[in-house]
Amino acid sequence: MKEFLYLAAFLAVALGIAHSVLGERYILVRLFRRDNLPKLFGSPEFTTRTLRFAWHITTVAWFGFGALLLHAGRGDLATSGTLQIIGITFIFSGLLPLFITRGKHLSWLVLFAIGGPQA
Repeated sequence: MKEFLYLAAFLAVALGIAHSVLGERYILVRLFRRDNLPKLFGSPEFTTRTLRFAWHITTVAWFGFGALLLHAGRGDLATSGTLQIIGITFIFSGLLPLFITRGKHLSWLVLFAIGGPQA
């Protein structure tokens, strides 16, 4: 059973990496070349930054799932450890909008509020 959980953890991380790398290369870059993106807050820059962090937040979530699967495979997944992994995942998720949108997308506040008490 633990081998399958380790494999699942590895696949979750690999999937996250592939999602981010391939998504940047084949979807986001091509999408951002369009000249008809919505102009949120006056320019398409906020739109592109929001789409970029929204795309990559999936990868952060899959990394968090990978960590949970890894700990489950080791047999040491307790409630406190689970909450800590969830908290760290939300903190890292909050870093994306904070840095990518330069704090303009306020979701980072909520993500930090969710992750802070557990991390």
